[in-house]
Amino acid sequence: MTEMTGTRGEPGIPPEARILVMAAVEAERDAALRGLDGDSRFEVRLCGVGPASAAARTAAALAGGEDWTLVVSAGIAGGYPERAPVGTLAVGAASIAADLGVETAEGFVSVDELGFGTSVLAADASLAEALLQALNKAGLVAVAGPIVTASTATGTASTAAVREARVPGAVAEGMEGYGVAVAASDADKPFIELRAISNAVGPRDRDAWRIGDALAALSAAFAILKEVEL
Repeated sequence: MTEMTGTRGEPGIPPEARILVMAAVEAERDAALRGLDGDSRFEVRLCGVGPASAAARTAAALAGGEDWTLVVSAGIAGGYPERAPVGTLAVGAASIAADLGVETAEGFVSVDELGFGTSVLAADASLAEALLQALNKAGLVAVAGPIVTASTATGTASTAAVREARVPGAVAEGMEGYGVAVAASDADKPFIELRAISNAVGPRDRDAWRIGDALAALSAAFAILKEVEL
């Protein structure tokens, strides 16, 4: 990503930057807005649930005539416990459609292996690293790594194991990141995915979910993002 320069020549997000944030549902959108506290450089829109809706609505936003500087996919997510426990933050090094491909007698074959496209879209590496460092410096627990996008959220230990093996080092699982990334990539815009972990990827234990805490962490992360040096 080309370095942005703020006022007086120091690194940072300049006042003329326009950053598009796509969140699946109202609670995630509102959490981001609380953290941004009226920052006019950011616009937070709803993309709906799932990669198809996320791609379509992000593409429509990017085609709307505004010169967007950056696209962010944001929300809460399940975390792979050994790397991203509940209550932490995940910065996506890449957004990966882990179930985009075909099943064969020998096992799953991705669209990459089939030669039909790619299931892996990398985030802007320098921005992801800058955000990770800023979050940790602020005292928030954050990790970076691939984030899985799935149309069906994991609900069993066996599915969690399959997806974790398919995406080595995966830190989290969401449902929109890859869709937002496709639209950003097609528009030649830098992209990152930011997730707050509300539950563990695996068996669905609603009593163990901490959605309120995750939304609070998402707000805190956006308060840091608006100040991060890019």
